[in-house]
Amino acid sequence: MVRWIPFIKPKPRISVIRLAGVIGLSARGALNDESLAPLLEKAFHKGKPSAVAIELNSPGGSPVQSSLIGSRIRQLSEETKVPVHAFVEDVAASGGYWLATAADQIWADDSSVIGSIGVISSSFGAHEFLVRKGFERRVYTAGKSKSMLDPFRPENKKDVERLQVLLDDIHGNFIDQVKRRRGDKLTREADLFSGEVWLARRAMEFGLIDGIAHLKPKMQELYGEDVDLRRYSMRLPFIRRLGAQVVRDGLMEIEERAEFARYGL
Repeated sequence: MVRWIPFIKPKPRISVIRLAGVIGLSARGALNDESLAPLLEKAFHKGKPSAVAIELNSPGGSPVQSSLIGSRIRQLSEETKVPVHAFVEDVAASGGYWLATAADQIWADDSSVIGSIGVISSSFGAHEFLVRKGFERRVYTAGKSKSMLDPFRPENKKDVERLQVLLDDIHGNFIDQVKRRRGDKLTREADLFSGEVWLARRAMEFGLIDGIAHLKPKMQELYGEDVDLRRYSMRLPFIRRLGAQVVRDGLMEIEERAEFARYGL
């Protein structure tokens, strides 16, 4: 039992949470608002922390889940008056950078990949393959745009135009988020929102991050040498954890690796 001793100042407590992986996938406890909500609540409320530190390593994913998670972090930070620091590991790109902007300050390693402030949609076209193999595609809809971008039918110009409108609108939301959270720190806007990525020092020059630093030494610098780092992590139910050890979700694993590979990782 730990007894409370008066007149002795407690060590500054830093809640540390790890956000790693593709955002929005349902497999293997991936990053989404539903799975992270209890973890974030605990990190901000338990033990009256001096700050919350986020270890971030994500190539992106769902724009909606990125927004929901980021908004939850901001809500909890403002509600508890607890500042947030993001520490980028390999990459904070696309939705991963969206999450980083939820922090009050963003730190990274020299070789961290930062940026990709853009939106991407990818598919395939297999209509010629079906024709060669003698298959006939049959689709029935109510609503002329219901089968938009069907990969088994020839590409339709109007479908592509509709998709581009959606992508541009999502991109606009992303740009608004970056300007809202980093606007007074950004040193340039030309090409900043083109989807390009940079290593940390170049990103720092543009105002996308605040500096080069690693978690423990930076927290000691800001909050004292005797900081108490308390780590919080997601826990899957035993059956799900056992299943994850025996049978991995191969398709999700491949997709996640492909997302990281886009940045040479």
